Amino acid sequence: MKVIADFHVHSHYSRATGKELNLENLEKYGRIKGVNLIGTGDFQHPLWLKELKEKLTEDGSGILRSKTGFPFILQTEISLIYTHGGKGRKVHNIVLAKNLDIATHIQEALLKKGRLDYDGRPIFGMNCIEFTEMMRGVDDSVEIIPAHIWTPWFSLFGSMSGFDSVKECFGDQTKHIYALETGLSSDPAMNWRLSQLDRYTLVSNSDAHSFWPWRLGRECNVFDIELTYDALIHALHTREGLLETIEVDPNYGKYHLDGHRNCKVCMTPKESLQHKKICPVCKRPLTIGVLHRVEALADREEGYQPKNAVPFRSLLPLSDLIAGVLGSAVATKKVWEVYYKLVTKERSEYEVCLDMEESELRKLVDDKMVDAILRNRKGNIKITPGYDGEYGVPVLDGAPKKEMKKETPAKKSSAKKDPQTGLGQFC
Repeated sequence: MKVIADFHVHSHYSRATGKELNLENLEKYGRIKGVNLIGTGDFQHPLWLKELKEKLTEDGSGILRSKTGFPFILQTEISLIYTHGGKGRKVHNIVLAKNLDIATHIQEALLKKGRLDYDGRPIFGMNCIEFTEMMRGVDDSVEIIPAHIWTPWFSLFGSMSGFDSVKECFGDQTKHIYALETGLSSDPAMNWRLSQLDRYTLVSNSDAHSFWPWRLGRECNVFDIELTYDALIHALHTREGLLETIEVDPNYGKYHLDGHRNCKVCMTPKESLQHKKICPVCKRPLTIGVLHRVEALADREEGYQPKNAVPFRSLLPLSDLIAGVLGSAVATKKVWEVYYKLVTKERSEYEVCLDMEESELRKLVDDKMVDAILRNRKGNIKITPGYDGEYGVPVLDGAPKKEMKKETPAKKSSAKKDPQTGLGQFC
């Protein structure tokens, strides 16, 4: 069966989220987006795991089901902060578990290292080698995937705290790493430039902290597999059954280019090097982005494609597209009025963006909107690049507007409201 999977999300127990980020709404917006397998997020958190046990059922397949039958996979993200080689390291890893019993044992193992109740994405002071050994010691079916591997602050290759190779980070446990998450600010083509990554399956997920529906499924993985945990893991290990990944343009990501958000300085790697990586405004070191880091480690020219590469397509979220055409922020009523003309109970966002006939589109929205949807389908939308925590902005008919300045925990009392649902948002 065709499985569109987003297996890196978070619960309302993670920082920078709202209480509305629950299983019911993950399912609701999964159906709206067209995603039919979603990670649970944060399964090691005591209260969230209790909720998962109460609301999801198991049938032995490794896929859990809601009361309506919607499929979830047990997933969490763990932050490791430690010193290696005389340098501070900060690496995030996705963890997948086959059943609730294994998730409980993972929780018990992590409790020996620290607290779990303060954040859905807890921090531990162990290195990736020790962490992988621990997870595999719980059960050899546990899967570890380095998360958003290029982002500057918390990732495998991050410019601020990362490594230059998977082996350097995971040591003798590298043998247990099969897949890498590319993150919003890079796409597979950028990763193909590193021959050291040829052996790894490249996956893409939303890493959705916000409750807003456009965050879920903004990147995902498309499989043709039996819907079981073992089949999914086999696909991640071998690429058999992994049809493609759906990516946003890496310029859309918050850390694609170098820069300083507060100084409004954005630079290409070449420009950054000309300034010796120093901000011309505040004279402090720039935040070195993903493109620069890829350039530094690449041993192939741009455009190289390995023989066994899984194809991908670039696609911006429909809400961002509509906002760009209208010249409006995403969180406005008029954007969502257009969105829900196109997306219905019978027709998901991915069906609109990828498959809906042009003639049917023209019955619902004006020519400018149809043109934007068709251009998006072909990956022909220009993006003003993101940098240092600023998302990139689609350049369309309307004046581009930033949806947010930076991604920081928001106070629940000051949350904005989803214009369509009236629910709170925490980006």
